Amino acid sequence: MYQQGVDVLMRDEGFDNVGSTATNVADGFTIVAVGDLMVRRPVTKNRTAGFGPIAEILRDADATFGNLETNIFDIRAFTGSPQAEHGGSYHVGPPELGPDLKAMGFNVLARANNHSFDWGVEGMRETSRVLDQNGIIHAGVGDNLAQAGAARYLETARGRVALVSFAATFTPMSRACDQAGEAPGRPGLAALRLANSIVVSPEMIQDLKRIRDALPDSMPGREDQDQVVLAGATYKTGDQVKYSFRADPRDAADILRNVRQGKQFSDFLIATNHGHEPGNWSQELPDYEQSFAHALIDAGADAYVGHGPHQLRGIEIYKGRPIFYSLGNFIFDNLQTVEGADYFDEFGMNPKVDTVADLLVEAMKEFPGAVYYESIITVSRFEQNQLAELRLYPVELGYSKRLANRGVPCLAPMPQAEAILRRLQKLSKPFGTEITIENGVGVIRLNTVGTNSRDDAAGSHVCAAD
Repeated sequence: MYQQGVDVLMRDEGFDNVGSTATNVADGFTIVAVGDLMVRRPVTKNRTAGFGPIAEILRDADATFGNLETNIFDIRAFTGSPQAEHGGSYHVGPPELGPDLKAMGFNVLARANNHSFDWGVEGMRETSRVLDQNGIIHAGVGDNLAQAGAARYLETARGRVALVSFAATFTPMSRACDQAGEAPGRPGLAALRLANSIVVSPEMIQDLKRIRDALPDSMPGREDQDQVVLAGATYKTGDQVKYSFRADPRDAADILRNVRQGKQFSDFLIATNHGHEPGNWSQELPDYEQSFAHALIDAGADAYVGHGPHQLRGIEIYKGRPIFYSLGNFIFDNLQTVEGADYFDEFGMNPKVDTVADLLVEAMKEFPGAVYYESIITVSRFEQNQLAELRLYPVELGYSKRLANRGVPCLAPMPQAEAILRRLQKLSKPFGTEITIENGVGVIRLNTVGTNSRDDAAGSHVCAAD
């Protein structure tokens, strides 16, 4: 589906190596990648939470990446407002998050996600200001589509790192667009629109056709024989009942071009996608994603990082480059004291009677079970421009703790760490990925060049007791 576009993007332009997709970093280059950062408070000063050993891992990399799902501003001075659309709660944290994220070790963050515009353009711009002020590179949002989709660059001692951030899950009004004639561009995020259809059996299609034909506004005969559009939903025939997704070819082409250009001006490029499809309940990826991740790597990406469904999905190694289909939640902090009135309305609550904590207790019922509070830190090490080793450090986010203490990661204790890694082994097996478990740490080895620079003793530091 995407190969023709990749072939066009990789055409010879008459300059040596201008279209090269090769990794070009110094030996020992490491990238740490984690999932969603739903962070509402500084965490580095809280020594009782067991975050210290985590921060050591984050700081020990050339590039440390996460997906920022929080707006950052001082609510007392904020001139914007919560929007009529939100990504499922109005995420916001104080300006102190800027230096705290830097202190954790993060130096490159994705911004394109369903919470990017919870607080409108003002929230987006204020968050950008705080990150810029703290020297954290970020990508995925901007004052028009060209800015939102462009690669942003981090200078490291072992090479220049680029980030291209886009979202398959987003609120409709948050999508950026470019200028058209006299009409100005629109601030927003870089979006990958998806056309969703529901695959059903041939017998089900016939039943749906009878329902459609019985409706007063029916216009039968205008559709493919194996497809029905009913009440705005598209159904098509297949062997298994499931959801199916098709990426918008215009968005896909823009993203592939941005990846290609980003790699032309960098030594290592991260392509990152925020998507909840087919749903937060699923440990399997949507049917469009694997082919698109491969196309992104073919176009120049050195790593693909997925996040969004709030739980782990499998890991694939494609052409010697890592693909993380979902890294789950890294910080799933519920310590938020500010919420928009619309969110209270959704749960039939009154902000003059009910507290934000009351509201969040109800909202978090969407994520039942510890699986949403277990994740990994990935450390990818490169030698001779090849991925030599992946190390996977299991973390847990305190599912059993009270609301005010839940959501901050610590290294998982041994029995839990092994259970997390066994689940990840199972999820990664369909991609041909073999993960060994060594002292509570997952290891994927691709070649034997160089030596491991990390002390596994970090695995012995686990969560502090409540």
